[in-house]
Amino acid sequence: MFGYFTHTIVKVVLASLIVGTILAHFGLTAEDLMQAAGFSTEHLRHMAREGFIWALPNMLLGSLVIVPVWFLAYLFRPPGESPD
Repeated sequence: MFGYFTHTIVKVVLASLIVGTILAHFGLTAEDLMQAAGFSTEHLRHMAREGFIWALPNMLLGSLVIVPVWFLAYLFRPPGESPD
């Protein structure tokens, strides 16, 4: 599973590099594309901050349930069974 995930990440990074190089060749920048979409860097920063403020308490609340359940499942799995 980890190998497939790494393979996918490498493909996405390479595709992004190729597309970014092509766009830079035509003189397009990230700022130009954001302005065309109606975003500013400050607006994106604000949206990211608001998303983080919303997500953090929910992640902490969910982890109060998920972590103990995972730990119990880990403790009581049959002996000799691989976690993969």
